[in-house]
This record gives sequence, C-alpha cells and structure tokens, in this order.
Amino acid sequence: MTDIRHIVLATHPPSGSHKPPEIIWGAGNAQDRGPVIGGLSGGKRNVIGAHSGSYGVYRALAVASGDLSPVHRPDLSLTRPSVEIGPFPQWNGEDRIVSLDPYGHIVADAFEGELAAGAPIQPTIAITKARIMLPEFKDALRAGRLKPDGRILTKAGEANVTKIAIEPVWYLPGLARRLDVTEVSLRHALFEYTGGMFPELVTRSDLKVFLPPIGSITLYVFGAPEALWTEGRRLACRVHDECNGSDVFGSDICTCRPYLTHGIEECVQEAQTGGAGLIVYNRKEGRALGEVTKFLVYNARKRNPDGDTAEAYFEKTECVAGVQDMRFQSLMPDVFHWLGITHIDRFVSMSDMKFNALAEQGITVGERIPIPDELIPGDAHVEMDAKKAAGYYTDDSVSTPDDLSATKGRNLNDY
Repeated sequence: MTDIRHIVLATHPPSGSHKPPEIIWGAGNAQDRGPVIGGLSGGKRNVIGAHSGSYGVYRALAVASGDLSPVHRPDLSLTRPSVEIGPFPQWNGEDRIVSLDPYGHIVADAFEGELAAGAPIQPTIAITKARIMLPEFKDALRAGRLKPDGRILTKAGEANVTKIAIEPVWYLPGLARRLDVTEVSLRHALFEYTGGMFPELVTRSDLKVFLPPIGSITLYVFGAPEALWTEGRRLACRVHDECNGSDVFGSDICTCRPYLTHGIEECVQEAQTGGAGLIVYNRKEGRALGEVTKFLVYNARKRNPDGDTAEAYFEKTECVAGVQDMRFQSLMPDVFHWLGITHIDRFVSMSDMKFNALAEQGITVGERIPIPDELIPGDAHVEMDAKKAAGYYTDDSVSTPDDLSATKGRNLNDY
C-alpha cells in the first residue's frame, strides 16, 4: 500500500525552500523554462494534474491493485527520440504554443541532473520509426495511383513513417488568451465541470500548467522529417479528428476513413517527390462530444419522423449535447509551431474551422484538397450537406481567402 504520508497534496502554495521549481513558459531553452513535474514528489510537483492524461486513472488502478509500485521511476536511457526536432523560433514566447510542451521529447537529456536526483519527470512526447500498412495502399497500387519506390512505399504496400505521440500540456494563461476568456473563468470551469477533480485549479494560482485528463495526438510523418520545416520542400497535410466507427471499423455513415486514407495517399505522393507528408490525428471522438453522445445522436437522427435530413443533422446534435462541436480548432496549430512549419502546400481538408485556425496563427495554406466524390459513401451525403449548410467547409479547392492571403510570407513574430 502507498504510504499516504509521502503524498503531499498541493492545495496550498508552499513557501521558502519547499517551493516547487518554477516553469517559465516560452523561455528560450529547456533549462530556463524548467521541467514539467507531474509525479508524486512532495512539494516539488509544479503542475496541476498528472502525466499520461486519461491513462493516469489506469495507473492509479494498477497501484491500487498492487500491480504497479507507486515509487516506480521509468528507465529513459534507451528511449530517446529517433529523430531530432527543434528547437524552432516558434517555441519562444508565452502564446505561440499553449497546449503542449515543446521540450517534452528531450527531457532525458535536458533534465538529466534532475532525473538523477529522483525528480519524477516524464516525457510528454515520444518519437519512433515504424511501418504502416493499409488495405487502401494495395488498392492504390493496383489502380496505379501510387507506385512503390522502396523508400517511402514498398512493393508489399507498406509505408515507412516517423510516428510521434504527444500528450497535452496546457499553459493556462496562454490557453485563456487563445480562447479569449479570462484565466479565472477558465480555471473555474475546468474545476467545476470535472467534478472538483483538480482543486489546485482554484486554490493554486501559482501553478500555471495543467496536465488535462484527455486524449493525445499522434503524428505520422511520411518522408524525411526535416522536409517539414525546410524552406523549399513541399508539404501535404491532413488534420484528422478521431472517428473510431469509420477510421477503424469502416462505418459508411461519414467520410472520415475515406478522407483519412485519401490524405495518407496524398502524403505518400508528396514524400516520394522530395517533400513530406503529415497526418495529425487528434483524439477528439465525435467532434470531442464523445462516442456515447455520438451514438445517441445517431439514434435521434434515425428516429426523426421526417427522416435523416441535413436540416436536422446539427439540431439533433444540439438536442443531445447542447452544442454542435467542442474540438476547439484554435489549439490545433500548436503542433505545426512545434514542428517549425510555417506553410502547408497541400492541405487535405475543406474545413474552414481548421483552415481559419491555421491562418490566425500565421500558418499559410496553398491548396485545399477536397475528398473525391467517388470516395463519399452513400449514407454520408446527409452529413456532407449538413456541414456545407452550416459553413463547416468550402467548395473552393484552391483557396487562400483574400482577407487571409496577405499573411503569406510575413514574419512569424507578427502573430
């Protein structure tokens, strides 16, 4: 059993030598910024919440059941990233990156001394190499849309990728500014609507960083990773929000898997011509409303006396969830800032919400790639019509709106 005497709940700010290490968000290097310490370490914890997001609850269950030692420290000696990323100018400043830790992949080196002294610091980003295989690759090879080159795509239909897993790390003052709310109201909402799970949100104004219990982000990079941030190298990109029913199980009620695999195909082609492809996969099931809510909405749509119509599509969502969408795309560009990306040549998305979020953060887009009509499942047309009517996406395949096109080529410090 865990000795409760060794757990110090951070509900009141400590003082003097017991004060936790300061985090100076947006500092120019890892040491000046300071480590994110989310494990149990007496008064040294300097964040709200715990590492591993929602999986932290499973860690608690493992400790409670005796399967995991509460004092276990991970051995990070062989876990270093397989690819070097950063630092980039976008890592500097409080407001450029507010939803992830740009130094989260290099803690084993940047905070070697602190780790050796026993500080419970964990990486929040991991980078590895892998191969992926999709049935659609073989279809594309047979149709001649893709050709194997032995480097990006093999004859067997396997693609070589760099995989990056990112856990969210929220800098609350910057997050509040990004959402155009006060930090106080943000803290109170997070505290109240998580059932008071994190009292430090309202009792510890000195703690500015929060490890939220939400899903992570996975990046798939096709081609040389350095092509992502190298000027003159083209980039194709798909930003995709999780849809388990379609992405994994092939449900034909939406375009999620077809659009995802189409985006991957575009990424492979761009990488084969010397550029790079990037898939940003966000764990935001059901427009971040959750899968239970999503299935309840399906039932409401199917039982609508007038049938499943585009006019009632979002009405049924709001009847169940109270809101159409909770993905907050304004946070999405942080991944691009972390990767040093300033321009996307081919953006495989027609979402105006995603496009506008990128533009507001100074990331320019050349061409927007729609899903081919032949890839839209028959049962998905209701969704497509509803999203178009609601202003979710545009029909223009090449579009940098006049009011945003002037951002191209401007200095990042302007944003």
